[in-house]
Amino acid sequence: MNVGEGRRAVAIGGGTGLPAVIHCLLDMRFETSAVVTMADDGGSSGLLRRELGMLPPGDVRNCLVAMAADEHGLSASLFQYRFPDGGNGHVGHALGNLMLAAVADLAGSFPEAIEWASEFLHVRGQVLPSTLADVYLHGIDREGGAHRGQATLAAAPHPLARVRLDPPLPPAYLPAIEAIREADVIVIGPGSLYTSLIPNFLVADVADTVRASSATRIYVCNVANMRGETFGLDAADHVAALAEHGASEAIDVVLVHTPSVSAADVCENDAVEVVVADEAVRSRIEALGIEVVQADLADPNDPVRHSRAALLRVLEGVVS
Repeated sequence: MNVGEGRRAVAIGGGTGLPAVIHCLLDMRFETSAVVTMADDGGSSGLLRRELGMLPPGDVRNCLVAMAADEHGLSASLFQYRFPDGGNGHVGHALGNLMLAAVADLAGSFPEAIEWASEFLHVRGQVLPSTLADVYLHGIDREGGAHRGQATLAAAPHPLARVRLDPPLPPAYLPAIEAIREADVIVIGPGSLYTSLIPNFLVADVADTVRASSATRIYVCNVANMRGETFGLDAADHVAALAEHGASEAIDVVLVHTPSVSAADVCENDAVEVVVADEAVRSRIEALGIEVVQADLADPNDPVRHSRAALLRVLEGVVS
């Protein structure tokens, strides 16, 4: 598992999916950076944005913990601790979010808070916001409905068609651009397509830098669709959505999930839909000049998420 030794990798995305790729890249001994969306406005992150005027810390926190020297140690557990119901003010907040908020206030900047947290957790790598601008996500679903805010878009009743940032084309965080430019491997996703992945490509220079890169550029397609956001979309539709939002000619390889059992056996809950990647879908992706690598990538204990072991095996084969 030393295929990455002496090489650099960048994972681009957000949400709860990106840590799986971060673990794989670290296991392969890549010098790893995570470039993370700043469009989150739900939950604890949204409250802190509205109350303190800070950048959303949640996705950054998850990536920092994924890179921690001891992900299950006390420091990481404290960082991920979420206050239960039963009180006021702190209810629903992750302690790590509050710690990042406090250090950002004391030190005067969000990047300095991330640097402090990196030292606190003995992080193996770096976590970089894609932008330091105060951005909000807007979008239109495939029925023509307009939605404002990442959390609202994620809960949209119909699949999304287009999203945009307000303000448009915010300036990129330069260390993030440098990390992408210097990478030998770039991995996009997994994560919520329109609300975690695409917002990064709506930041000025991010898509252009990925497109110009000579790195191996890999898109890890989700194993399952989200009710509303991507319901009914197949793997080729996911690729097309990225292309329509700036990532055209920025992907060399797509990793798609091919279940070893039927979708009905995998997901009995009708709110869950496996992302289709059959022969016709793969042909549509390959027609774009993109290689398709297929495998059973789902976690057998949580079949709407990737198996870290399966993802590691496939990534090793692609980047070796």
